[in-house]
Amino acid sequence: MRKPYYLFAALGIFLLNSIHGQETKLSKEEAVKLTLENNFGIIIANNNIKVAENNKSVLNSGFLPSLSANGGASYDNNDQEATFQDGTQRTVDGAETTRYNASLNLNYTLFDGLGRWYDYKRLKEEYNLSELQARETIETTMLQLFTVYFEVARVSENIVVLEETFENTQNRLTRAEYSFEYGQNNKLAILNAQVDLVNDSINLMNERQTLKNTQRDLNVLLNRELSTDFVVDTTVVFTNTIALEEFLIDGEANNIRMLQAEKNIMINDYNLKAGKSVFLPTIGLTGSYGWNEGNFPATNFLASNTSTGFSAGVNLSWNLFNGGNGITQIKNAKILLDSQETLEQQIKQEIRRDIANAKGNYENRLQVYQLQEQNVATATNNYERSNERYKLGQITSVEVRQAQINLLNAKTSRSLAKYNAKLAELQLLQLTGQLLNVDL
Repeated sequence: MRKPYYLFAALGIFLLNSIHGQETKLSKEEAVKLTLENNFGIIIANNNIKVAENNKSVLNSGFLPSLSANGGASYDNNDQEATFQDGTQRTVDGAETTRYNASLNLNYTLFDGLGRWYDYKRLKEEYNLSELQARETIETTMLQLFTVYFEVARVSENIVVLEETFENTQNRLTRAEYSFEYGQNNKLAILNAQVDLVNDSINLMNERQTLKNTQRDLNVLLNRELSTDFVVDTTVVFTNTIALEEFLIDGEANNIRMLQAEKNIMINDYNLKAGKSVFLPTIGLTGSYGWNEGNFPATNFLASNTSTGFSAGVNLSWNLFNGGNGITQIKNAKILLDSQETLEQQIKQEIRRDIANAKGNYENRLQVYQLQEQNVATATNNYERSNERYKLGQITSVEVRQAQINLLNAKTSRSLAKYNAKLAELQLLQLTGQLLNVDL
């Protein structure tokens, strides 16, 4: 007679399958959307773009004039003794003097040796660089996302395979028990099936726990509640070979590291040009509107004085020699520019290597996946034949179990090969700058 705990095991798996079927499906598109909206790293990268955008504003360019308001008041109380030109003398104790002033001052730099012009262009390029850095963060996060997403998919497929294995072992146990009851088999077949069923149960439990852990990893990337249950799309579609070849043609030019290297060269070039502005004069305009009032004691020629009016002027400043600081800064800027150009050559070589390696890895993993597909077909055929022969009593339970294990390994290896190939493709798309431009 069948043991009650096997019934409980079967019931538990049935309930787990029912719960699994009620979970919300998380599509690839929804996962990408949630990541772009909620991922911490992407939020910080977008904030850096906003800072760079503020920096490149005309308000931070130095092209606008400065306007300031000034005001003041003073009070003096002194004992004074004054002798006038005609020899008269006057003494005043506690002589009070009050002065008041207010003014609006305008300053505008007409020309500063083109320093602010190149600084303004540099700030624009730094904004463009921040966009590229944000794109790099997004691409890296997308790779992390799909690495975990496909791991959830792989483990989910493994659970389906393990459930099938558990069910097949359970059926074998049932047949062995019936055969034993009718005297067609000995107790050994039952014991073997019971041991295999326990092992299958343990493997299934462990894989379900792995799935929960991996789901929590994905929820962290999506920045949502860790306990959120979901199922993922296990469908994998590979990029068209022709489109992939076209991506490879311009892959080096579209690579994010190469684009960043080019921007860094432009930024350093503008720094060098801005530094040369120290050799040129600075021309500025000044203007002010002011009011002044003074009240004086008896010893003063005037009792009070009030004046209002405009003033304007042009000034020129030319720092002919500043101790060599400007020359040193320019020399250093040239060295930094040369270093950036050298770094660009290094990056170009590394990108060529990385793209070649990624292309080779992708093609190899795709071939492995195709071979694993064939292996599953062979293992399935072998198991079905072995199972039929087992039913006819032509082979032992050990032999049919080996065929079952071979099928289990073939299916899990195929699943692993499928997602490894897709991840290799995504890595290649990232290196060619197309990861965010294709449907995944």
